[in-house]
Amino acid sequence: MTTRRTAGLRPAIDATLARRLVDTQFPQWSALPLELLEPAGSDHVIYRLGDDLAVRLPRHDGAIGQAAKESAWLPRLAPHLPLAIPVPVAVGEPDFGYPWPWAVSRWLDGEVATTESLGDSPGTAVQLAQFLTALQAFVPEDLGHAGLVGGEPGGRDLADRGLGAEHLAGEPLAERDRATRAAIAELDGVFDAAAMTELWDAALDAPAWGRPPVWFHGDFHTGNLLTVDGRLSAVIDFGGLGIGDPACDLTIAYTLMSARSRAAFRTALGVDDATWARGRGWALATGLNAYTTYAAVSPRVAAQTYRQITEALIG
Repeated sequence: MTTRRTAGLRPAIDATLARRLVDTQFPQWSALPLELLEPAGSDHVIYRLGDDLAVRLPRHDGAIGQAAKESAWLPRLAPHLPLAIPVPVAVGEPDFGYPWPWAVSRWLDGEVATTESLGDSPGTAVQLAQFLTALQAFVPEDLGHAGLVGGEPGGRDLADRGLGAEHLAGEPLAERDRATRAAIAELDGVFDAAAMTELWDAALDAPAWGRPPVWFHGDFHTGNLLTVDGRLSAVIDFGGLGIGDPACDLTIAYTLMSARSRAAFRTALGVDDATWARGRGWALATGLNAYTTYAAVSPRVAAQTYRQITEALIG
């Protein structure tokens, strides 16, 4: 839980801190070298620890619950999914002025997926649809279809650890309305503001998810897919994992896919018009947020999010 004392904090994280945390809390790994992974995501600083492990330290308070959530749920999800996902190994404690829990997981080999290599591949699009279908089908006994804690063995234990359904609830798309409209106005001229507003209004007006809540990855974009020998091999970074409306995971259709592969993805996943409209809204909102926050300082992010927004406008 974020406390008032740490809300908004962005602690300094460097190799010295990471080394001290590992060596004092997990001395069995003290002889393993640490190597900074760049570029990492916006939520964590990541170090490779030896050949087989990765250390992830949250950058900000919005990411501090991810270590416990992944430790609780990824081992249960993994047997049901057709691609590899991270294997949690340990959760570290705050120390040396670093205020939050942090994680150690198994290292997953692979290169980050790119639009150049996989973007126009209907086969890859179908693989991703199959992954999401399997994820959405997982129903743990202690949450059930209703997504509610209790009633089955283990449910109350999850709630007591802050890992029950209330901790897994996704953010409603409408909560991004003010920020998204502000970004549309700010970027008028870079993108077509009228077209973005039309897309956004349609997403908010689309009927809500009317079926039982299902699992979603929550940050399903190109940077969280790994490939080996040009083929999908793993999905990483489940910090946004939750239960509810899966439309947020349709963002992958706009960060990775061409119009051709996007059509194959939608058909394989069986997405209805309302969910597709909300998914376009998620792609626009997250793309605009990243563009306004990072594009000025990162050409890589600028290019990725420019494509994401443009593809969302194409549909």
